[in-house]
Amino acid sequence: MVQKKIIIGIVAGEASGDLLGSHLMAALKKARPDIEFAGIGGPKMQAAGMDVLFPMEKLAVRGYIEVLRHYREIVGIRYKLKKHFLANRPDLFIAVDAPDFNLDLELQLKRRGIPTIHYISPAIWAWRGERINKIKRAVSRMLALFPHEPDLYQRAGIPVNYVGHPLADILPDRPKRTEMRETMRIPLQAKVFAFLPGSRQSEVKYLARTYIETARLILQQIPDARFLVPLVSRETRGIFDQTLYDCDARQLPMTLLFGHAQDAMIAADIVLVASGTATLECALLKRPMVITYKMPAFSWWMIKRKRYQPYFGLPNILCERFVVPELIQEDATPENLAQALLNLANDKDAVAQLEETFYELHRTLRQNTAQKAAEAILPYLPA
Repeated sequence: MVQKKIIIGIVAGEASGDLLGSHLMAALKKARPDIEFAGIGGPKMQAAGMDVLFPMEKLAVRGYIEVLRHYREIVGIRYKLKKHFLANRPDLFIAVDAPDFNLDLELQLKRRGIPTIHYISPAIWAWRGERINKIKRAVSRMLALFPHEPDLYQRAGIPVNYVGHPLADILPDRPKRTEMRETMRIPLQAKVFAFLPGSRQSEVKYLARTYIETARLILQQIPDARFLVPLVSRETRGIFDQTLYDCDARQLPMTLLFGHAQDAMIAADIVLVASGTATLECALLKRPMVITYKMPAFSWWMIKRKRYQPYFGLPNILCERFVVPELIQEDATPENLAQALLNLANDKDAVAQLEETFYELHRTLRQNTAQKAAEAILPYLPA
């Protein structure tokens, strides 16, 4: 008799979720080789053996205005995905982050008897805490990446496991900066800035011109500075390249990279990074950074109304203090960003102190995450 395959539905909505999802898939496949995956993910999840039903880029929008602009298309994808999973019932559904898309889908699937695991707790401790009521209805088990999160779910009666953050397992304690510069053919004595404008097209559109003008101001103080700009897709690279042309800035010493964000951060002296998972990557790579972000004015107004903390970036949230500068929205001017970056570039003591802070954070988050997450999920699968 042919043994029935185990089917897991899984959805990730952006590049960071694609990375986390691929590692979780590998851990689950190691424990149960009979598992097959179907849903939404990026190239890493596809390479791990996923049947991609819709392109992940369709979900990679952020902010109220952007979501409203793509609302009908996103809702349509969710409806089609729900129909697919109800017609081809998976044994389990895993949502990798993307709570605004996934929670409604989880709610529908759980009501029809399909267990739902949410991997990466929504930041209810930072804003929109009322979502915990919806989470309780939609989620069979929450997998939390940060140590302060489980208590919130336990108090609400939601099954939860703290699994740590997979990036803490993946990234080295002491990145090999000298070797990276040799690989990238960058002189050791060069002053290098990594500029990360985000993975979404909307993020790059909002930040590209600001980043370019910031580089111009830094060059006035450090004429031989170099800039590495990793971009995750042809679309985001095209946006940044077009902005360079529009700003008549193609002569700037900017190297646009296709991916290789971690390589750029390791090689850099200082990093300018759009708020998101990349800020945690930067901290785990022990690099000093300035965090920034820009979005439509209405989106920013809504977020400010609903958030509970003064911090925006993950390193500051996790350390519960401003360990690195944050320049958000109207404060994110080229002048302010250039000054903050130059301050770090000229303060070796501050950089050394940051490295120690980030080493401690790394130790806290390293929990063999994919294995712990898989162990929490396996009991939900048929024997």
